[in-house]
Amino acid sequence: MEKTKRAIISVSDKTGIIELAKGLTKYGYQIISTGGTAKVLQDTGIDVTLISEVTGFPEILEGRVKTLHPHVFGGLLARRDNPVHQRQLQEQNILPIEMVVVNLYPFEQTISKEEVTLEDAIENIDIGGPSLLRAAAKNYQDVAVIVDPADYQEILGELSTSDGKISLSTKEKLAVKVFRHTSYYDSIISRYLTKKIIPNENSFTDYLAIGAKKIADLRYGENPHQKAAFYQENLVEEANLGSARLLSGKELSYNNLVDLDAALSIVKEFDEPAVVFIKHTNPCGLAVAESSEAAYEKAYQSDPLSAYGSIIGINRRVEDKLASLIHGTPFVEAIVAPSFSLSALSLLKKKENRRIVEVGNLRTQDRHIKEFKKISGGFLIQDRDFKTIFPDDIVVVSEKKPDKEDIEELLLAWKMVKHVKSNAIILSQNKQLVGVGAGQMSRVDSVQIAVQKAGERCKGSYLASDAYFPFADGVEVAGRAGVKAIIQPGGSKRDEEVISAVNNLGMIMVFTGYRCFKH
Repeated sequence: MEKTKRAIISVSDKTGIIELAKGLTKYGYQIISTGGTAKVLQDTGIDVTLISEVTGFPEILEGRVKTLHPHVFGGLLARRDNPVHQRQLQEQNILPIEMVVVNLYPFEQTISKEEVTLEDAIENIDIGGPSLLRAAAKNYQDVAVIVDPADYQEILGELSTSDGKISLSTKEKLAVKVFRHTSYYDSIISRYLTKKIIPNENSFTDYLAIGAKKIADLRYGENPHQKAAFYQENLVEEANLGSARLLSGKELSYNNLVDLDAALSIVKEFDEPAVVFIKHTNPCGLAVAESSEAAYEKAYQSDPLSAYGSIIGINRRVEDKLASLIHGTPFVEAIVAPSFSLSALSLLKKKENRRIVEVGNLRTQDRHIKEFKKISGGFLIQDRDFKTIFPDDIVVVSEKKPDKEDIEELLLAWKMVKHVKSNAIILSQNKQLVGVGAGQMSRVDSVQIAVQKAGERCKGSYLASDAYFPFADGVEVAGRAGVKAIIQPGGSKRDEEVISAVNNLGMIMVFTGYRCFKH
């Protein structure tokens, strides 16, 4: 067999391709190319062999078929150390190919356009490109495959120092990168077509493809000895941290991102102006009001001590007055909001380490997005908790009946408790969180902590419990502290004992019929 080296180049992203092609020509590669890529290279004087000259067959179907041919794939997949493969290449007049440089049709960019049609999207599903990449990557011992323009310079550098050769270790790394890239590419297509063609299909399908790309290496994980990175999930159609902009402050840490996500989830819950202070994923301050400024002041007063070093979530644009309140608050770790006015941002940036995160419009919620939890050996996946309790859904079980204002406060308390780690108890009053008991092993302990946090504010407050009371002890603690009304799922075998305790204490109790655990 003759010793000429061949490289197929077919790219959508032309960045750096001319320099790479010139370098490959210098080191003895014959350039084989397709359509638009061939024209770009030829226009700069690079000698190009068209793919149709290799296959003996023209590009057809408006470019849908151009590389899918035995003369291409035989040249890629034949093992150089296999005599049978080599004999068959000679018999079929197939020439070996030593390199593939391909990047794929811009499917992700295409579907990100507002006016894109399903037909446009389908035409940007690359078939030949992934096939070339996978074939070359499968035979990485003999074929170098490059999918990322960021690797061009490294390849040229290696060619210049190794007599025009590419090492096996480099080929191995490039091959692994290809399979990661094509699996991500396929995950986007799968997710998009599912949404467009079968949106109401059972969302828990037999196979799970998680499509995400790394957007940042983090300094460390939950603790300094743990490594971590941040990956952006594809095709999320709501405000999220993957597409958020860090407007100011130090890079976000693993724990920052977890807390920011908790803050964002909570403020999305409310239509009214809402502000939350987050510590370790739990709200230590939360309030709604007629204005963001009023909500901020109430939320801060929920627990000023715990608010130190917190993450703040806001569901309205941050203007000057609110920015002044934030700026005057001792040690705010980070702020997440839909947007910031220029003057508000200018003030908030005066504290250089304060992280400012802008996420855009909070109104849209993408119900296709699931919650994932990693456990040993697998993933747990569930729908997000979008369950809303309306006044007509609750069942009054106490002798004392709630009025309209009581029901409004109880339903607000329910929205708050669903974002607290179970076992969860919250106390609210006047649309303000006044006490939290989070993550305790017994429900009565959570009640006692919430009561302790609230202090005198227990009197006349509203209690929400994320699950039923298994015993009457929790409501007895609440009643003695002055809690006015309780909202809980109900369903305990001791409900009658609990209701009896509520009646004896002169409280109101309503059942939702649903629990809202957050493990």
